[in-house]
Amino acid sequence: MSIVEGLRDMAFGPGVIDVRKVQLTGGVTYTLSLPKPWIEQMDLSPRDSIRVDWRPSGALRLTPLEMLANQEKIITIKADDIPEASIHDHLMGAYLAGADSIRIVHSTPDNRFLQRQIRRFLRNTRGFERMNETEGRIDLKCLINAAEMPLNASINRMYSQLTSLTKDIVSMASGQEEDLLGDIDEREAEVDALLYLVNRQLSVALDSHLVASALKLTRNQAVEYSNLARSLERMMDHAYQMAQLIGENNKTIIEQSEQPIAQLIEWQDTLKRLMINIRTRNSNEIEECRQALKTSQQDILNFEDDLIANRKLSKQDLLLFRMAESIRRMCAYARDFGEILLNLKLYDEMIVRN
Repeated sequence: MSIVEGLRDMAFGPGVIDVRKVQLTGGVTYTLSLPKPWIEQMDLSPRDSIRVDWRPSGALRLTPLEMLANQEKIITIKADDIPEASIHDHLMGAYLAGADSIRIVHSTPDNRFLQRQIRRFLRNTRGFERMNETEGRIDLKCLINAAEMPLNASINRMYSQLTSLTKDIVSMASGQEEDLLGDIDEREAEVDALLYLVNRQLSVALDSHLVASALKLTRNQAVEYSNLARSLERMMDHAYQMAQLIGENNKTIIEQSEQPIAQLIEWQDTLKRLMINIRTRNSNEIEECRQALKTSQQDILNFEDDLIANRKLSKQDLLLFRMAESIRRMCAYARDFGEILLNLKLYDEMIVRN
């Protein structure tokens, strides 16, 4: 090895770019030397195996097989060093960062506030369990393998919870059934938890090409799936607000053919078509849905203007206005949902050329 090469190897480290020449050995085999600092940091020896991934961009990615088998992300939270009120936020941060294990270290025996925050964290997330607890230390571990949890499954579950709630809203508002909205807090919390799960999987996929490959998604596509989940969660927030309004005004009857319930039914049908296009990705149909939602937004806005024109709003008028505003915003988020689907289609069709 020349002095120049030796100096180059000494300077090489994470974030550093190096250029190496391809060598021809024996007239038939092409070889490329690997940086010595990387070999040492990965604890590799002669004859160890390295996985080589040929990426669609043309790049090669090298990963030691031993590292793949033993890799685990552990985050330690020192509870004594952070404000009590932020413990839950730190736990959520570790979860969203893709931690496999969370170790909580503390010096206060029988810390009830800490225990309460841990229970809250476990309720608000999916996959983590309390594995071990000793004096001064609590270990939490994720039992879900991100590579085995398709993002589609979480998206479909969020959609199911959302449309189930809006159908119950239509039924109760039109006086068909009563007491369908007793569990709206649980349904809203389930959608929030699924959003956290999708964002966690995104974080893991961005950090691990193996997880991204197992999910059969490029990293750009994984980001867009997270955006789909965010749109569904925002629509669920407004559906939850409407459910609260209906529960508080259960004597008011709004027929399904009347505004704004008629527009909510239109929104349901359009969102269903968009959900199908997660798989089919028909650009014409997606754009038709987006235009239909735009028309619905304008119709709802006109309805709101008509209500405001009567300055002496009755209690029922105020209910209708607040519901109309939520439905209009749900249409806007559904349009965003359609735009994200168009982005996914473009990623499908993208060709990388040199």
